[in-house]
Amino acid sequence: MIVNLTGVYTIRSGVGTWSNVGGRSNVFAGAADALYLPRGAEFTVTADVGGDFAVAWVPTDEDHPPWHIKAQDVAVNVRGGDNVSRQINDLLPPGSPVHRLVLVEVYTPSGNWSSYPPHKHDVHIVDDDGALIEADLEEVYFYRIDKPEGYAYQRVYTDENSPLHRAGFPIDALVRPEHNSAVLVPEGYHPVVSAPGYTTYYLNVLAGSAQSLANQDDPRYSWVKDDYAAVDPRVPLY
Repeated sequence: MIVNLTGVYTIRSGVGTWSNVGGRSNVFAGAADALYLPRGAEFTVTADVGGDFAVAWVPTDEDHPPWHIKAQDVAVNVRGGDNVSRQINDLLPPGSPVHRLVLVEVYTPSGNWSSYPPHKHDVHIVDDDGALIEADLEEVYFYRIDKPEGYAYQRVYTDENSPLHRAGFPIDALVRPEHNSAVLVPEGYHPVVSAPGYTTYYLNVLAGSAQSLANQDDPRYSWVKDDYAAVDPRVPLY
């Protein structure tokens, strides 16, 4: 996946050419344009309007056709409530015609939490009927903050159900992502909070055992979902 952050691009590859990819002035101005390319596709990106873009890829043994995801076609929704309200752009949601990749853009207003209640997806679990309860996914958060001095906090922690934890390598880390930071989530729960006065954006890239977001909450905190009174009026941003 080639994801427009800012700028406008022409992307040429052996499987096609796409012009006018992008167009937003910053990540807070609208949803991303993105281009999915199949495995083995060589490509060249030319900036028609200067900016920057992200590239995310994962090994696969499947072939799927290229797909230009246009900003106006990206579904935007609001998740959570109260100070856990945040905006989700479903850039490459579960059910997309690809193999493993899932991508979303998340906007967390000043002082709000996201990826909350803490949830994890580090074990592949299906029920007796074959329905997926949890997928085993690795994850990357790439951050942008609306003011350069801003920051967020993210905690990454495992419990006794996580493979690393059972192997004797538990994780309990509190990190402070700033503008243009990336946080890696190999396993475990991973809630985020945006510093007061700043809107936090992250491009969320996931891949693993299924093209899915199936997860399980930390049972100690899941109750908050039943206690929301309203949705924060600051989202959606646009």
